[in-house]
Amino acid sequence: MKKLSLLLVLMAFAIVTAACGGNSGSGNGAGSTASPSPTASSEASPSPAASAAPAELTITDRFGDHKIKTNPEKVVVFDFGTLDTLDKLGVEVTGVPSSNLPGYLSKYEDEKYVNVGGLMEPDFEKIAEIQPDLIIISGRQADSYEEFNKIAPTIYMGVDTEKYMESFKANVTTLGQIFGKEAEAEKELAAVEASIKELNEKVTAAGNNALVVLTTSGKVSAFGTGSRFGIIHDVFGFTPVDPSVKVTTHGNQVSFEYIAEKNPDYLFVVDRDAVVSSDKAAQPAAQVIENDLVKNTNAYKNGRIVYLNPDYWYLSGGGLVSVSEMVNEVSAGLK
Repeated sequence: MKKLSLLLVLMAFAIVTAACGGNSGSGNGAGSTASPSPTASSEASPSPAASAAPAELTITDRFGDHKIKTNPEKVVVFDFGTLDTLDKLGVEVTGVPSSNLPGYLSKYEDEKYVNVGGLMEPDFEKIAEIQPDLIIISGRQADSYEEFNKIAPTIYMGVDTEKYMESFKANVTTLGQIFGKEAEAEKELAAVEASIKELNEKVTAAGNNALVVLTTSGKVSAFGTGSRFGIIHDVFGFTPVDPSVKVTTHGNQVSFEYIAEKNPDYLFVVDRDAVVSSDKAAQPAAQVIENDLVKNTNAYKNGRIVYLNPDYWYLSGGGLVSVSEMVNEVSAGLK
């Protein structure tokens, strides 16, 4: 009888043990093989180091949504502001338009970089030969977007002048994400924003107004808020001397009588001929601007005519270097 009782106890113990072991492979699946992830970008990584950047990003621009692979090897850049930023972040490119390069980006004239035509006349055959992984364009190439996109994924990175800082920061952040330079981009943006804050506080406290003009072929055009040079008003804080100036690509052509009548506290001048004209006889901006009419303005009398570097302002605005130098130039011109 004792043997029978012991046998029954042992059998009961075996049944309980088997039941407990069976639960480890059921219910929520703990201990079972993980099911495959739906997309490659969301797959579980075997180690923390492998979980850095996704293999693909969705970039949204004026032409829609684009699937862009991160860390592209062969990149063609037509926007000098973008080239400026990539250079600052230490990212190499393959092809650039070598004509009209800003002086501070002259390294890209080297033969190691493929010349892909002009800003307004891209060499599509040469671009196709490169077989790029990514093409970056801006306003001057916007009408040719479809042709670029047939060759390789193409994104638009021009600055929205009506939302300059938001657009500038978004572009730099996006470039940081594409090329795995997020930390560097964040650090550089913080430095630019700090310098802008300091400048804006000085300008706002002084309460001065300003007029921004561009000179070319002896003629003068005015630019106001929301324009390609509107950062002086919209971000740096100068009151526009004429709020009615319309936003156009080439500005509002004005006379010297107009400048004298508006009588700005500050007159900011961009010399287009200095960077795009092949006419060696073209007058420097100072010769165009500083005539008897303009000499009667407060800007001239107080030494507040500021000649801005067209490399930064006309050719490559919206880059980490160019925006930083814009701040420096305006800050240096304060009196």
